[in-house]
Amino acid sequence: MPGATLWAVLATGLLSALLLGEGIGLNLLVVAVPASLAAYFTARAAGRRLRPWTAVWAGGGLALLVVPALRDAGWPSFLAIVSAFALGSLALHGSRSWLGIFFGSLGLLTSVAESLGWGARGVRARMSDSRGRWGVLFRSSAVAVVLLLVFGALFASADAAFADVLGSLIPDVSVGDGPWRLLLAVLGVAGALAAAYTAAAPVRWDGLTVRPGRARGRLEWALPLVVLNLLFAAFLAIQLTVLLGGYDKVMAETRLSYSQYAREGFWQLLWATLLTLLVIALALRWAPRGGARDRTLVRAVLGTLCLLTLVVVASALRRMDLYVDAYGLTRLRISVAAVELWLGVVLVLIMAAGAFGAALLPRAVAASAAVGVLAFGLASPDGLIAEQNVQRYRSDHSIDIEYLRGLSADAVPALDTLPEPLRSCALEEIQRTLRSSDEPWYATSWGEARARDILGDWDPGYRTRDCEGLGSGENGSERGDVDEPYDPYDPY
Repeated sequence: MPGATLWAVLATGLLSALLLGEGIGLNLLVVAVPASLAAYFTARAAGRRLRPWTAVWAGGGLALLVVPALRDAGWPSFLAIVSAFALGSLALHGSRSWLGIFFGSLGLLTSVAESLGWGARGVRARMSDSRGRWGVLFRSSAVAVVLLLVFGALFASADAAFADVLGSLIPDVSVGDGPWRLLLAVLGVAGALAAAYTAAAPVRWDGLTVRPGRARGRLEWALPLVVLNLLFAAFLAIQLTVLLGGYDKVMAETRLSYSQYAREGFWQLLWATLLTLLVIALALRWAPRGGARDRTLVRAVLGTLCLLTLVVVASALRRMDLYVDAYGLTRLRISVAAVELWLGVVLVLIMAAGAFGAALLPRAVAASAAVGVLAFGLASPDGLIAEQNVQRYRSDHSIDIEYLRGLSADAVPALDTLPEPLRSCALEEIQRTLRSSDEPWYATSWGEARARDILGDWDPGYRTRDCEGLGSGENGSERGDVDEPYDPYDPY
């Protein structure tokens, strides 16, 4: 084990113990930096070169860890952290096939057990080779720590401003949370060791292959897909009529309300998009492979199916847009719309692979998913939800305060613009959470800090006495169409 790797692993464990005990924010990115350096030093010592895709995965993983530092909402931060772990694992394994991308994104977990023994052997070897240097280093570090503690305490007692700055910068470590800090240190060391060990000896998941299925004849293969294309074309022809202004006629004939037409159609079209991707994967597995004519047939049939499915994606997003305009944006609605949009991107990538080759398709799909998660987090979904619902209130005075008050601090800038008593009712719960929270700067997101600046010491007081039922129920945004009964099992 290189000496630089050992120091990076120890730094990761120390920072994990000091910074991760109070919550998640900028501290996660700070801890990830020495862990990444440990992997880099080990890979360089093992003779591995930094390849372009490795840099993409590593840079993308670190970029995703910016989301918890910016957003107070836990759900986009969780997606970003999981995606960052997957990209970091891909950077270490260097996979490029479908199975390699899938297993490579989880492969770091398989290295934890072996990396502990590898790290212990490396420490023993280094201690036996340089006992004198390690003794000098230990004594020097101990003297430096003592000097910092003594003179830091003197300066803090001499100046209150310096003491306040020092207290905000240094983590508050007490004896009572010692076991928790020790566990965090162990986890940090184990994670950094696993990254370093994987960088030195990555598992070649690309060696796992799936044999293609038996090639089918042209007629046997193409007939079902052509029929499916014709069905898609017929459906989209009707959709085109509706999009050009036939809503009133269609709803009169089907006896569906405005919300039912938009809501029911979206979920069916989302499933249609997912099933189409499955059909394309199976069709490629059993596609005819006789020569240039077969390749042309496959590209023409599947390319047409992808193009028609893109129109289905657009139709689904349009239905969601209509429903959101009528009844407001929620976390579920923005999430499934983002997934549908990403599926459209995947279809475009498949069409590009059919035209220019599929060698980069697995990595391109994985990169598009990571970019989508990063964009989703940076866009601040809770903030967008609050902004859209506030705008709806300004246009038609319909709002569901009971739902909005459950959002995170990212929604404060938009909710702060509501008139009273709606403003106080929407912000009461958020302000209570902010007041009860005492996380240090490194465990506080920018969204939470901004909310504190906006609200300050504000107290809603008497303004929240009549919040129950205010802005919901008959006014409508979350319960759906006022002409239809409320269904508690309705996912919207």
